[in-house]
Amino acid sequence: MPRNLKRYYGAGHFHFITCSCYQRHPWLGARRRDLFLTILEQARQRFRFVVIGYVVMPEHFHLLISEPEKGDPSLVMIVLKQRFARRVLSQLRKQRSGQRRLWESPEEKDHFWQRLFYGFNVWSERKRAEKLCYMHGNPVKHGLVLEPEQWRWSSFRAHA
Repeated sequence: MPRNLKRYYGAGHFHFITCSCYQRHPWLGARRRDLFLTILEQARQRFRFVVIGYVVMPEHFHLLISEPEKGDPSLVMIVLKQRFARRVLSQLRKQRSGQRRLWESPEEKDHFWQRLFYGFNVWSERKRAEKLCYMHGNPVKHGLVLEPEQWRWSSFRAHA
């Protein structure tokens, strides 16, 4: 963990979180995005936090969450990323056997996510609205859809 990284928890702020796949590979296909949302819901129930908004893209995700009643956003991220990665990587290991394993690069076998995540405290209504617009506009900005409501892996329709 970098020495100068400071995370501010305990003030009741919302937290805007961004995390990328390892080396920004587009490893979050439709089925994996669905799996991610399932595991996010399990984490939400376990740590008791509110998901204000989300978007899951092919190579990263954004979340806007409240502070959890149990633990903190860092713990939520550890659990969310580990549970997802273990599930996906174990499925990949089952599919790949024998000689094919010799040709895989180490990151294909051992990593799914970048090690850290970017977190930003959101303490004002204006900033909350800004982050939601940014998240929901991401699929359009990246050319995946023409309108935000067309992206299935976003909270846009819940806010519209």
